[in-house]
Amino acid sequence: MNKDLDDYNRMRDFSATSEPAAVKPKAVKKPATPARKEKPAPLTGARKARLPDQIQPELATLVDKAPDGQWSYEVKFDGYRIMARIDRDDVRLFTRNGHDWTHKLPGQAKALAGLGLESAWLDGEMVVADEQGVPDFQALQNAFDAGRSGNILYYLFDLPYLNGVDLREVPVEERRAALATVLKTGADPLLRFSDSFGEDPEALLNSACQMRMEGLIGKRMGSAYVSRRSSDWIKLKCKHRQEFVIVGFTDPKGSRSAFGALLLGLHDRDSGELRYAGKVGTGFTEATLGRIHAQLKPLQTKKPAVVNPPTGAEFKGVHWLKPRLLAEVAFAEMTKEGSVRHAVFHGLRDDKPAQDITEERPTAVKATSAKSAPAKKTASAKKNAAKSSAAPNTADLAPSQLGLAAGKVRITHPDRVIDASSGTTKMQLAEYYASVAEWILPQLKDRPVALVRAPDGIAGELFFQKNAERLAIPGITTLDPALTGQPMMVINNAEALVGAVQMSTVELHTWNATSDKLDKPDRFVLDLDPDPELPWTRMIEATRLTLSVLDELGLKAFLKTSGGKGIHLVVPLTRKLGWDEVKDFSHGIVSHMAKTLPERFSAVSGPKNRVGRIFIDYLRNGLGATTICAYAVRTREGLPVSVPIFREEVGELKGGNQWNLHNVHERLAEVGDGPWAEMKKTRQTITAEMRRRVGMKK
Repeated sequence: MNKDLDDYNRMRDFSATSEPAAVKPKAVKKPATPARKEKPAPLTGARKARLPDQIQPELATLVDKAPDGQWSYEVKFDGYRIMARIDRDDVRLFTRNGHDWTHKLPGQAKALAGLGLESAWLDGEMVVADEQGVPDFQALQNAFDAGRSGNILYYLFDLPYLNGVDLREVPVEERRAALATVLKTGADPLLRFSDSFGEDPEALLNSACQMRMEGLIGKRMGSAYVSRRSSDWIKLKCKHRQEFVIVGFTDPKGSRSAFGALLLGLHDRDSGELRYAGKVGTGFTEATLGRIHAQLKPLQTKKPAVVNPPTGAEFKGVHWLKPRLLAEVAFAEMTKEGSVRHAVFHGLRDDKPAQDITEERPTAVKATSAKSAPAKKTASAKKNAAKSSAAPNTADLAPSQLGLAAGKVRITHPDRVIDASSGTTKMQLAEYYASVAEWILPQLKDRPVALVRAPDGIAGELFFQKNAERLAIPGITTLDPALTGQPMMVINNAEALVGAVQMSTVELHTWNATSDKLDKPDRFVLDLDPDPELPWTRMIEATRLTLSVLDELGLKAFLKTSGGKGIHLVVPLTRKLGWDEVKDFSHGIVSHMAKTLPERFSAVSGPKNRVGRIFIDYLRNGLGATTICAYAVRTREGLPVSVPIFREEVGELKGGNQWNLHNVHERLAEVGDGPWAEMKKTRQTITAEMRRRVGMKK
């Protein structure tokens, strides 16, 4: 048999569980005991660490040809990327966007629990194969829609964490060898090892394409695991295929039911605008037409979401949609105008946010020096990323950052890891703030701001900075020191917002007054700060009780998660009273509640005073005091975000850190600024009757 046929046969049997071809793991040969009881060989770069709450997946960079250097190649699966977290008997399955899909994949979760691991994070892809053994994305979707997850296979290809040891800085070939060892000892048939191939990538890709596979994934030997898109992982595709935002649909013609074609959109990489990208009308079955149409109807809107809607007779009567759903589409080529040709629909996707979808363009990847020994040179994820990645440029930035910051801010040390638990980098933090500028800038506007800076990441020393001395932030507004005694900062534009991140800022805290009237606060804040041992249900009860008191007083409050342990109640005011009057009144509310329900609330700060209770922090309402800004990131593991909520949602919350910078975009896409839309229109003030009712003498 010739070499191509050998490759063909090996790849056809990719479902067989086996150890990677490029590496022969010693522990796999003759295991005498189960994997969980073996004492593994020392791994380069491994370190003891507690099980992270979150790990974001490493993403591959699209290339048009295989680079030089030492690489191993695997099949590119046509499925859903899933991260598995194991904490003894508690197994959780997360999409790349952080959604918990454990309930959708009970058999796979049970199979993972059967591995008997103390703790682990595993990375892989959920796949359904057709009759020829080729991954079929539409069949995978059908399995999910019908609740038939029993035939979904979980192909595992990486092991970032195992049994109390963080493996992210371990070379990829050693991580995969450890994974092969885990799966070699009687793993459930639903769990499969993604085999690797050391042969010529061009021949492998040719074989994969002949078999109707999607392509190959290449991994640079010796590379660490980083939670971002990396040039250490590459993807070679057999044909043009990617996700598009569904922006509309046409009516059916003839015997066609439901709809005729889906209109597609992509975000411009430079401006961030959503632009028309053609249509797709083939690849549907009668069943999928009806099912998709049912999901389209609630999203209909009068105005197109794209900035360049198509014109002409064929587009008359188009049903425009809110840009929420994604379609996976294969196509022959992209025209100069940015429209797909000969497009074929492959399925809907709900594991990625719509605002991240841009045209995928191949990138050149630098080769490592042949003289180096990459497996021995991986000292840390940061160092590895700096050595192996191409230098950052504006092409690497999110469309939103390019559009909002207009390329004015250069992020130095973009690969510096800010949060080790999620692997989030400085660049990703900058991209987050740029992407939420339309929401956070109205909250920052004209308010003095204090920064929490983390030059060495959130695990290092933190600096709380209230003035602009020795900080050269582009676009920042500095207030006259005569107003506050020091040069306070104001962030009123995206350039200053991203510029603050360049100066290692993570958190943004704002005053309760604006610069045009600093002596008259326009709100007060009640911060519900619980004893950490209290169950979350107590926080829900406390929030509702506090809202009831404010309702009785005739004061309307707006809520947000703190991004930490609690909830903030923000009460807007007309600007009539001074700082002392507002602070005293907020203190009066808290004292009244603590006297009425002393077993639940404390009006005195300090851990000893809130044991078994919730301290309602009113101290944020004094002159110069600040509160975390809505949509700002917190310096906590996982980088949670402070997010506005509807009061009706309080009972549904799981915690004050429910959203983080990686999953909050879906929340924003769903509700926008709805929770606080009425805040600016609210007109209310503190009256003498209100003071009397909370027990104040004046």
